[in-house]
Amino acid sequence: MGWKSLDDMDLAGKRVLVRVDINVPVENGRVTDATRIERIVPTVRDILQKGGKPMLIAHFGRPKGKVNLEMSLGQVLPALTAALDCNVVMIETLEGAENLTQEALDADVLLLENIRFYPGEEANDADFARRLAALGDIYCNDAFSAAHRAHASTEAIARLMPACAGRLMQAELRALEAALAKPERPVGAVVGGAKVSTKIALLENLVTRLDLLVIGGGMANTFLGAMGAKLGASLQELDYYTTAQDILAQANRSGCRVILPEDGLVAREFAEGAAHEVQQLGPDARLKADQMVLDAGPKSVETVRAAFQGLKTLIWNGPLGAFEISPFDTATVAAAQIAAERTRDGVLTSVAGGGDTVAALNKAGAADDFTYISTAGGAFLEWMEGKTLPGVAALEGRPL
Repeated sequence: MGWKSLDDMDLAGKRVLVRVDINVPVENGRVTDATRIERIVPTVRDILQKGGKPMLIAHFGRPKGKVNLEMSLGQVLPALTAALDCNVVMIETLEGAENLTQEALDADVLLLENIRFYPGEEANDADFARRLAALGDIYCNDAFSAAHRAHASTEAIARLMPACAGRLMQAELRALEAALAKPERPVGAVVGGAKVSTKIALLENLVTRLDLLVIGGGMANTFLGAMGAKLGASLQELDYYTTAQDILAQANRSGCRVILPEDGLVAREFAEGAAHEVQQLGPDARLKADQMVLDAGPKSVETVRAAFQGLKTLIWNGPLGAFEISPFDTATVAAAQIAAERTRDGVLTSVAGGGDTVAALNKAGAADDFTYISTAGGAFLEWMEGKTLPGVAALEGRPL
């Protein structure tokens, strides 16, 4: 890894510009989920303990380069102050950051107002980045979830001043390195969700690097359909049959075993507690026109259980069925608990992230036992797709 951490930097007496992601859900002016705020606490406290003064740079929503007070970071300031348990002062303008008041100078932590209020941010404008860099002595990127964006506060600024990764960024990069770059083999993945079309690049990259791939959710229907199954009203993408066939062929050439549902929970309506039955799936499946597969069945879960026994590393992205409604969360919950148990036993490194994954693992009560869970969403997926993340490349001094 070519990036530095906070341990490599002399922070005493330095102002540290910290790019964080505190783009949290807010309802009626109150933060409803402070997870992302809580995850930056170790970095901020570490900087303070080492004698540095953090100035946090963050975005909120998509104001598209214009001031929009509905997207002001003032809404998250109370939750941020509570999490950090210190004096946090928000600076409302870049001019204010360049001419700090005595109140700001006396504060423990500074928070710059929504960086996306400025058009130079998303344009990755060099002059805007230089203006930001002039505000501090050291740059620290602790926003892996924004690292797939080549913006001024994630990419250009890191090339203008001494730069390092924060504790959250460091944890993300190490977890992903262990999961995919240099995994302990055999290595497998669970990839679920509704559509193949949103995860083509991910699947194409993974089948060349994995020993095992479990495909679930609506996207599994597309693969089964491409193999000849008639799945009635089940969610699938007919236009991606050829893509699914190509991915299966590539997996075969690469020696990656692909597991698709052998059976499923079949219902006639998408509703909580809907009447359902277990039906065998596979290429010969023939469902009635009004039937739909909403979850993997018990035989499929046992196949996954057996497959997990041989793994040393597991990557998880997406549910195996319509986990939002019972009983179609059964396969996701069961498989997640199997992975969690093996992780607790110390025989499996498990890394999860992206989309509905966190919610699904929380519902299964398995999240706390996974080795690492990323809340990064798009950045997690792009890393898994094998793409270069601008924010990471900048920390490593690599070109885009």
